[in-house]
Amino acid sequence: MLEQMELLEQVEIAPQIFSMRLRGQMVSQMQVGQFLHIRVPDDSKLLRRPISISEIDREQEICRIIYRVEGGGTAIFSQLPVGSYLDVMGPQGNGFDLSPVEKGDKVLIIGGGIGVPPLLQTAKDLHAKGAHVTAVLGFANQSAVILEEEFRKCSQLFITTDDGSYGQKGYVSTIVDEQTEEFAAVYSCGAPGMLQYVDWKFHDHPHAYLSMESRMACGMGACYACVVHVAGQDEAVNKRVCEDGPVFETGTIVL
Repeated sequence: MLEQMELLEQVEIAPQIFSMRLRGQMVSQMQVGQFLHIRVPDDSKLLRRPISISEIDREQEICRIIYRVEGGGTAIFSQLPVGSYLDVMGPQGNGFDLSPVEKGDKVLIIGGGIGVPPLLQTAKDLHAKGAHVTAVLGFANQSAVILEEEFRKCSQLFITTDDGSYGQKGYVSTIVDEQTEEFAAVYSCGAPGMLQYVDWKFHDHPHAYLSMESRMACGMGACYACVVHVAGQDEAVNKRVCEDGPVFETGTIVL
């Protein structure tokens, strides 16, 4: 659906990383792992920007999105004042499947950088179901760490940094490889290299999921600008990140 959503809050939570809270009726339809396709309020910017949904408050009809300023479009977003209205299409895509998880199950969440935000509501919902959530989040350095307090409330949290300035030095694999539990489900989002590791590590897991980040054009599956190839098939067989994803099961796509 299309909606003019009201901007309630805008905060820079780390260098060049901003948190927005938006209010609108479409919040009642949102599922964890979906994204919003937002029009930049500038006629020179033709394409909408896809931004993952980080938190969902259906009762108050308020959602939170977190984005990194990477170009002119997101720079314009970061300058918008409270009270502005954004032209939003959504909620888009297929999100994370939480149905395999039952009360008492152990669940693993793996996030990296700006891929961490869409995992927050996932962790909160799993915690609310009575699952035991382990979250492993990787960042470049201490200044890039986001959402630490929020994740500590709903998970056993491990943080890694590439340079060792905070948490444990190294990549998320440093922590994940040390885990000895059997996890009922695995949820991940992050950079391609991290997702390749998760796909390899949990290739045969029955309930392991990857959330893909991709440049998009239409955001609704019509233009095929964001395709990924299906594993085990020739290159003519593909899926669209915006429509068939952004969440895929491990072992099903070529990374």
